[in-house]
Amino acid sequence: MSVELRSRYLGLELRSPLVASAAPHNAEPDVAERLERAGVGAIVLPSLFEEEIVAEDLGLTRALEQGTEYFAEALDYFPALDSFVTTADRYVAALAKVRASVEVPVIASLNATTVGGWVRYARQLQDAGASALELNLYHVAADPRRSGADLEAADLELIAAVRAVLDIPLAVKLSPYYSSLAAFAAECVRAGANGLVLFNRFYAPDIDPETRDIVPRLALSHSAELRLPLRWMAVLRPQLGPDVSLAASSGIHTGIDALKVLLAGADVAMMTSALLLNGPEHVASVEAELRAWLVEHEYESVAQLRGSVSAANTADPSAYERGNYALTLRSWVTPPELTPGAPKPAGFPVSSRGADG
Repeated sequence: MSVELRSRYLGLELRSPLVASAAPHNAEPDVAERLERAGVGAIVLPSLFEEEIVAEDLGLTRALEQGTEYFAEALDYFPALDSFVTTADRYVAALAKVRASVEVPVIASLNATTVGGWVRYARQLQDAGASALELNLYHVAADPRRSGADLEAADLELIAAVRAVLDIPLAVKLSPYYSSLAAFAAECVRAGANGLVLFNRFYAPDIDPETRDIVPRLALSHSAELRLPLRWMAVLRPQLGPDVSLAASSGIHTGIDALKVLLAGADVAMMTSALLLNGPEHVASVEAELRAWLVEHEYESVAQLRGSVSAANTADPSAYERGNYALTLRSWVTPPELTPGAPKPAGFPVSSRGADG
């Protein structure tokens, strides 16, 4: 029995709902080719960060002006530069190379800090041939002078500004931390977003106690993290309607993980950590597991099952809201080895202070 995996995302026709989401290696043409051979429906490039561009510009300016406040002849140390290759230039070049090396859609990702930056670089990425653009909204609400309403208004302003200069589809990658996510999601669509990606993972810094330094620590996702996007996918699907694309991100490692988000209403399942851990060829394993389930349950296509377990189609919609909270808490069963006075199974570690220590 053949199964049709073709899906539609941001108006793009994809051969599969499995998408390689933003990761550093996706900008390498050979990796993009391996992802395509493994079966991805689309490839999202890593984000272009405005901070990197600004830091590079400032660094070059400081280098060229070094010593000029002391020696006038320092102005002649370096030849005049009409132009130089920037981080943005390198990103655009990488985008063009990946686009030339694969047939599947290539989606650019942008993370800027100013409205001007969003608009300027969004237009550059479109002109470079991106099939669509993903705005990666990532900031920490740490200023007590700015309310949640202020921050949301600023985000909606930049979505509208970017939409105004683009002809290609626009997706917005959200965090789950807005005060009223359902309302904000609808506002994003009204501001011009063609789709939403749920969710952005915040890579919080760690502290090294010995050096007192703040250090970055990358922790890859695991399947348990899927539950948050799964819930919101099911809630938002009926609210936003079929014309708004929804992508699930964070915690998709297996074919069953992908199946769950499709059942909840996702158009595509995005993977990053699973591919970093297992390589681009892991896509084929995820697809095989997804296909096997569909065949076993006599589905002819992913379109048949998509959204069938969303809040609109489940017998108890409250299960996605507050209703399952108490049931989940009550579902815990204490393992026998942790029951006071119960005999410990073979191999159970015993404390040096005694069996019950």
